[in-house]
Amino acid sequence: MPGCDIANGRLETCKDQVAGIDAIYFINFADYAYPTDVAYVAGTDTIDTIANVSSLYKFEVKGTNTFDQVITSSRENGTSFVEQTLSITLKKQDAATHKIVKLLSYGRPNIIVKTRNNQFYLAGIEYGMELTTANVSTGTAMGDMSGYTLTFVGSEKILANLLDAATEADLTGSIGDVFGATTTIVSA
Repeated sequence: MPGCDIANGRLETCKDQVAGIDAIYFINFADYAYPTDVAYVAGTDTIDTIANVSSLYKFEVKGTNTFDQVITSSRENGTSFVEQTLSITLKKQDAATHKIVKLLSYGRPNIIVKTRNNQFYLAGIEYGMELTTANVSTGTAMGDMSGYTLTFVGSEKILANLLDAATEADLTGSIGDVFGATTTIVSA
C-alpha cells in the first residue's frame, strides 16, 4: 500500500519528559486559510510558519488540564480521523472571563497547546475546536474550586501538528517565528 507504509522505527526513549500543560493560545477561526497559509518544515509534519494571524490570546493554566488525541480507523469504511479533546480549568470567576467563555461557546477557535516540555501543538488546524462543555462552578465548601471547567473537542484528519518553536518568543519573535513579527500575544 504505497503512501501507507512506515519508513522509520523508534528506539526506547530517555525518561526526560514531564506531563501537563503550561498555557493555551486561542486563534480566532478563519484568521488563516488552511492549507494555503500553512508551511511545513521540509520532509516533516512540523509547522514552520502560519501567515495572516494577527493575535494569539494566551491563557496560563495550572493544575488539572489535559490534551488528548484519539485516532479512530475503520477498515469497513476506509476512514481514519483524530478526535482532539482539551480540558482546562480557569480559577476565579469574573465578568471578563464570563464574556470570553460565552464568545468561545459561539465560535470554533484554533488552539495552540503549550506543554511543560516546551512543545507547541496546534489543535483544530482545519476545522477548529468546539467548546462542548463549560461548567461555571462556585463550589460548596470554602476550599472548593470557584471558576470554569471548559472542554473543547475537535475532529481532524491528522494529529495536532507540532509548531517549529521551543519558546513563546519563537512564536512571534524576529528569528524563527511561526506567526511573524506582526502577531501579538494578548495575555490580559
